[in-house]
Amino acid sequence: MDARLKNEHMTIAVSSLGAELRSVVKDGRELMWSGDPLYWGRRSPVLFPFVGASKNKSYTHKGQTYPMGQHGFARDLEFELIETGENRLLYELKDSEKTREIYPFAFLLQIEYTLTNTSVGVRYTVTNPGGEPLFFSIGAHPAFVFPFEPEGSGNYRLRFMKDGKSVELLLSGKVLKDGLISNETYEILSPDGYVTPSRELFKGDALVLEEQQADRVSLIGPAGEYLRVDFRAPVLGIWSPAGKDAPFVCIEPWYGRADGENFDGEICDKEYGNTLHAGESFSGGFTITVL
Repeated sequence: MDARLKNEHMTIAVSSLGAELRSVVKDGRELMWSGDPLYWGRRSPVLFPFVGASKNKSYTHKGQTYPMGQHGFARDLEFELIETGENRLLYELKDSEKTREIYPFAFLLQIEYTLTNTSVGVRYTVTNPGGEPLFFSIGAHPAFVFPFEPEGSGNYRLRFMKDGKSVELLLSGKVLKDGLISNETYEILSPDGYVTPSRELFKGDALVLEEQQADRVSLIGPAGEYLRVDFRAPVLGIWSPAGKDAPFVCIEPWYGRADGENFDGEICDKEYGNTLHAGESFSGGFTITVL
């Protein structure tokens, strides 16, 4: 079931399944991807308690191995809408017997959406209500309408910024066939911050930009900038399905990352993973602004 927020500028819709943002409309124009399964059947899943793939599709905690698919399980569970307001929706997911079978931790995940003028704020709050440490990752995967063009046309571009300045060079991790991150990295030139998407850009799956290389990514069309995402997450994913010429791009702020190809530790050792001790909370998120 979808809940909606509306003001004089925009309307957004959020599903209780996965607390997924499903629609952002400004002046009659839809900015979110439609979820057409021909390309990709999701729109903006929340990635929790894992971001990306785990080595051997499993992880270890205190010597015991648990199965875990890519991006965790929250995106496929029903959240409870616990608070609504004129410009605010607050969803909640708690651990259960079902989640503890594959993730033996007590947790409380709250996702808040706020609508202000032409901006959508997304805020994640993770709390540890248990007595043992909680280990997790969390991230976003929103897909925005972004027409795929013939190579070299350059009418639609991405622009990367950091602290108000253009990012002239991006360093991406290489994603392997099993979704793990290679030890290899490669450079992406971004003159004045601009990158033109192409089949070549996404042929190896997502771009994985670590160490907070950017804090703003904008979508640029023939008439100029039409959408931007602002964030402070340590890792950023940029993705469109390889070889499909899909008419969307995902801008993904992550507090976590897939396992490296040589990772052999426990969940507490995951790079970019987060730890909460009893009673502690974590907060993170991002903002979508439509121009």
